[in-house]
Amino acid sequence: MMIEYVGMKEISGSLIVIDGVKDATFEETVLLQLEDGTARSGRIVQLEGERAVIQVFEGTNGISLNNVRTRLRGRPVELPLSPELLGRIFDGAGRPADGLGALFPAAGEDGRPLSRDINGSAINPVSRVYPRNYIATGISSIDCMMTLIRGQKLPIFSGSGMRHNELAAQIVRQAKIAEQAGEDSDFAIVFAAMGVTNDVADYFRRSFEESGVLGRVTMFLNLSSDPIIERILTPRCALTAAEYLAFDLNKHILVIMTDMTSYAEALREFSSSKGEIPGRKGFPGYLYSDLAELYERAGMIRGSRGSVTQIPILTMPNDDITHPVPDLTGYITEGQIVLDRGLDGSGIYPPVSVLPSLSRLMKDGIGEGFTRDDHAAVSNQLFACYARVQEARSLASVIGEEELSPGDKRLLEFGRLFDQRYVNQGPNENRTIDQTLDLGWELLSTLPREELDRVDDKMLAAHYHPQDN
Repeated sequence: MMIEYVGMKEISGSLIVIDGVKDATFEETVLLQLEDGTARSGRIVQLEGERAVIQVFEGTNGISLNNVRTRLRGRPVELPLSPELLGRIFDGAGRPADGLGALFPAAGEDGRPLSRDINGSAINPVSRVYPRNYIATGISSIDCMMTLIRGQKLPIFSGSGMRHNELAAQIVRQAKIAEQAGEDSDFAIVFAAMGVTNDVADYFRRSFEESGVLGRVTMFLNLSSDPIIERILTPRCALTAAEYLAFDLNKHILVIMTDMTSYAEALREFSSSKGEIPGRKGFPGYLYSDLAELYERAGMIRGSRGSVTQIPILTMPNDDITHPVPDLTGYITEGQIVLDRGLDGSGIYPPVSVLPSLSRLMKDGIGEGFTRDDHAAVSNQLFACYARVQEARSLASVIGEEELSPGDKRLLEFGRLFDQRYVNQGPNENRTIDQTLDLGWELLSTLPREELDRVDDKMLAAHYHPQDN
């Protein structure tokens, strides 16, 4: 029997409180029928005996305490699922936003339209498969130095005003998996944007359409003008779609989510409206577990050919990497790609700061059989040489470049070449892994052979060519 509750106890921000509610469940969706005939949706976010606190997705403007009918729907927030997800654009709550009409769900095992709870469920650690095989982004600094591995979660730490949106769009356009014999190579991307302005949303749409990749992309766009509460649903909708495409349709899915800081700030506002005790910088004390709930939905499952790989993008307020959002993200994920404002200011794109960036899983997904046998050696040697470049730059800032030794001057020249030719590449420049590694050897060949102490003699004999300087 369907029960409707008339009226409510109180309204606070985007929350309403109803007393006398029976047989309700946490996260259950509700339908609010206003007296003017319009309807709004929400979900139960708190239960205290027979008192239910409901979060209204569209906001509470125009709602009065009287004459509003609230109907419990008996199910959580669900996303309809279908292979037709690819090529579609949805709003932050999973509703079609591309003018192509409603999505027709596929038939489930019981014959009913297929939809799933957007909150998902944790992947059983016993069922996880260790991530291997890399995903090529066409960006040298990422593919060589901090390789993205299939099934990994590798965030990008950026700053306000930096070119992380261009980088995200470039990864969507260029990303692909290596062809493996006998393996299903279906590859698709789920893109979720949270709190973006209209011009940024249009940039993403236009970029994907003009490059011809929109057919393999599913987009979820939460605009800055949309209700902030929908921002909490956006990454969950995106990950639910990704899990369906990966584990039901056996595709390899790359999920790009930007900006996770906007998501965390929405969570902070929602927590404050519920009267919860704040933690660091006002964020709720459960921010770590909430982020982990999202990030840990990446991975590979035994018995399934598909995979879910995540690239969350977040802006660090005041470029502070110790801010709660990047700090907690770093604890959960398997590395990070850090963007540098100094490189960005000097016109280098993408402004990847190599030394604080790393991929903890790349060692098992590169080398012979995956990329190239010299990949690990090139990466290690470039890291070592660039670390010495920073030391030489620090010394030059004290005594002046003219007073440096010839060896330090060579290092400074190597550093300039590395920034200008290796890290720097056009937003439409797509380099293969062979081009990336060959360019690495070209730069290393500008240094004396005896300074390359991370590469064995056999590999040096094959790739070191100082006469090409």
